[in-house]
Amino acid sequence: MIERVTERVTELAPDPELLPAGDEAALLHSFLDYYRTILLRKAEGLTDAQARLVLPPSDLTVLGLVRHMAEVERGWFRRRFMAHDAPFLFCTDDDPDRDFHVTDADSLADALVALRAEIDFARESTRSAAMDTLAAAVPPTQRIAGWQPNLRWILIHMIEEYARHCGHADLLREAADGATGD
Repeated sequence: MIERVTERVTELAPDPELLPAGDEAALLHSFLDYYRTILLRKAEGLTDAQARLVLPPSDLTVLGLVRHMAEVERGWFRRRFMAHDAPFLFCTDDDPDRDFHVTDADSLADALVALRAEIDFARESTRSAAMDTLAAAVPPTQRIAGWQPNLRWILIHMIEEYARHCGHADLLREAADGATGD
């Protein structure tokens, strides 16, 4: 399963530095795809045990980060941008952070499949959307009543989210097997 995901990683992201004169949409999509690819690379080749490695005092794991980003992709693109009724993949009412709380029964291969499916959906659903397109859904629990981001805001937020978690994954991967770099 991991081999199939690994083969597809190279299909994802052109290096954003190769688009120095791209338009706004091309640049935002390429930077997001670049960071998506980095997270997938950080996970590829790890065993389930390595993917569950924690570095105290944090309880983050590569497996938890992959599951979390699958939930984040699903939340922003399926539930918010497209207004689909999409249940959580890993989180529950009893444990809203269940994506991070991995067990021995959770596999990296399953998490990678879930993340890849959410990335594919996000890319397809935003491919031709204008940057000013508003998210179709405004959750009733939103902190600011009526707050409705556009696609530009969502893409920038997703770049920030991936960049932060790629840094976490970088440290965890190095501790797991010594691998460094993109």
